[in-house]
Amino acid sequence: MKYTVLIPAAGTGSRLGKVTKYLNKSLVSVGTKPVLARVIEMFPDDAKIVLAVGYKADLMKEFITLAYPHRQIEIVEISLYEGKGSGLGFTLLACEELLQEPFVFCSCDTLVTENIPEPDHNWMGFGARDQITQYRTLQTKNGYVSRILEKEEAEEHCKPYIGLAGIYDYTSFWKAMKAGQDVAITQGEAFGFKGLLAEHIDVASHPFTWFDTGIPKELENTRKFFQKKNDPNILEKENEAIWFMNDMVIKYSDSINFIQDRVKRAKGLGGYIPQIVGKTEHMYAYAYEQGEVLSKAVTLPRFAKLLEWSKVFWKKKELCPQEREQFNEDCMKFYRDKTYERVQLFYQKFQKEDGTESINGLGMPTLQSMLDQLDWDYVAEGAAVRFHGDFHFENILYDEERDRFVFLDWRQNFGSSMEIGDIYYDFAKLLHGLIVCHELIAQDRYDVDWEEDRISFTLYRKQILVECENCFYQWLKDHGYDVHKVKLLTALIYLNIAALHHYPYSLMLYGLGKEMLYQIIREGRHAD
Repeated sequence: MKYTVLIPAAGTGSRLGKVTKYLNKSLVSVGTKPVLARVIEMFPDDAKIVLAVGYKADLMKEFITLAYPHRQIEIVEISLYEGKGSGLGFTLLACEELLQEPFVFCSCDTLVTENIPEPDHNWMGFGARDQITQYRTLQTKNGYVSRILEKEEAEEHCKPYIGLAGIYDYTSFWKAMKAGQDVAITQGEAFGFKGLLAEHIDVASHPFTWFDTGIPKELENTRKFFQKKNDPNILEKENEAIWFMNDMVIKYSDSINFIQDRVKRAKGLGGYIPQIVGKTEHMYAYAYEQGEVLSKAVTLPRFAKLLEWSKVFWKKKELCPQEREQFNEDCMKFYRDKTYERVQLFYQKFQKEDGTESINGLGMPTLQSMLDQLDWDYVAEGAAVRFHGDFHFENILYDEERDRFVFLDWRQNFGSSMEIGDIYYDFAKLLHGLIVCHELIAQDRYDVDWEEDRISFTLYRKQILVECENCFYQWLKDHGYDVHKVKLLTALIYLNIAALHHYPYSLMLYGLGKEMLYQIIREGRHAD
């Protein structure tokens, strides 16, 4: 039976708090895909999708354009998706014209693992929960729904309704919805089903293994279930996301310039990065490349091969005096000015102050005093090359079959330039990923505690990465590079990114960055 599916995704997702500051709740990531992709892919390829959008509607349309260009998806824009008069019932009625046939209703925050019945009969899905008071519930008897109860009416032995249902008697359903007025607006599809029950029309009950992504704790549990062992280690940022969609990868950013510049830069990195296959204002897509992220495939010989491979990539840029002046200015802004700004953002975001707290038992001066004493002219005297900009193992694929590396998630610029960057920044990015293993961070394999007079943290490491770190230092020395500068920039990177990551990982990054900076200053420039 070929049928239509209604996915209402117009709401603001307020229950998820800051998670939906930049994204509609249906675009929140679960594993390597957004929730919406997992919902759509629960249904047959020939099912017609009616997608109701409102909050962050443009992002929804951009994602559908890139991810599902060949699926039949009709988008309905909901003008009133928050405030007085809004509600799920309003969204439903706005889609009525496209649903004059049997259809399946599926909430945009509901995932199930079983096959979903066709709408060749009326049915409502239920799941199991220990606490049912936060859900609309169903009373069932002999496999049929006998009563639909609102949250405040929940009774023992009722079964939570999961926002997944089949509507066969659509004429009676729409009749009830239109007659329900404000109550129907508030209760949504449940009111239409109450109308069916009032007419003594059978509504079957179907059990499902249910995953809810609309509540923070439930979202956390859902993410754990869908996480696969070999998934990439992606550390979340509020305003960015990366999704793996079969034969392509989609990168999202809230910044239009970020996306445009990424795509422009790709032209100068051809042969080292995947092919760009599509773009919108806030997203671009590139072809999926075979291989394994180097964090999972690294050996010392492969690491040594990466460094030799990268020597060709880091093509030296010859600069005239004017270009050199601009490059040094870019380095100064990128290293000094951005560090001061990001540190202040960290204090503001996490309600901390610059102090003299000891770190892992080591007495500390203020961070401000350490930053002020740095020789920033030395720091900003970069070596101009073709650069990557976020060069660490999670952004490097190794394809064993072809014995080649592919670079991912390149930075869109270095200061004012898309073509010229500092090789020392790529070195420091590589070192920062050798010291802090993203895989272990994603597994919460770290501890941090920040009290009034002390900061303490434990950072777990992989032995192979420690060995690569030592190999890297030797390679830098053998090729005439300044190991002290690489370490110094690495400490600054931790301080810079602390404000961008989630709590409490952010605190650990700050503590590590400050402690590392202190140790480097104490060692002196010629310690290596």
